[in-house]
Amino acid sequence: MHAGMPTPGKEHAQLEKLVGVWEGEEQMEASHWGPASKARGKYNMVRACDGFFVVQDYSQEKDGKIGFRGHGVFGWDPSDQQFTWYWVDSMGSPAPTASRGKWVGDTLTFESKSSQGNGRYTFRFNSANSLTFKLENCFDGKNWVQFMEGTYKKK
Repeated sequence: MHAGMPTPGKEHAQLEKLVGVWEGEEQMEASHWGPASKARGKYNMVRACDGFFVVQDYSQEKDGKIGFRGHGVFGWDPSDQQFTWYWVDSMGSPAPTASRGKWVGDTLTFESKSSQGNGRYTFRFNSANSLTFKLENCFDGKNWVQFMEGTYKKK
């Protein structure tokens, strides 16, 4: 890099906690996408772009088959002092914009809004090697409903 190029800051260093291969059990709640079920999720998260971003590849296995995949990019937006998370997946709908989030203690929480409803995504670090992810939806503008929760161990 040449003089004057930006360098990652303390917020980017916080994202380093995500880096690694994470695997664990998930509980899917009944929804219009299907009945309640158990699944196994796997994240592979790596540093990207000289430490400014963390790239996430996700797969979910049910009944011995990969049935869902996703790809995310975590970053930091210094202009509004929030973390960002861009997400696309095998449902095929592009995200209208990045989810925005804050890090409080051991928990990184994002929220998104779209024509399909609002989403809240919580990454809680139970320890350096244990992560719980919870996804909640709000379709009526008032009530949050849990869609899934998983606990993952770092490999």
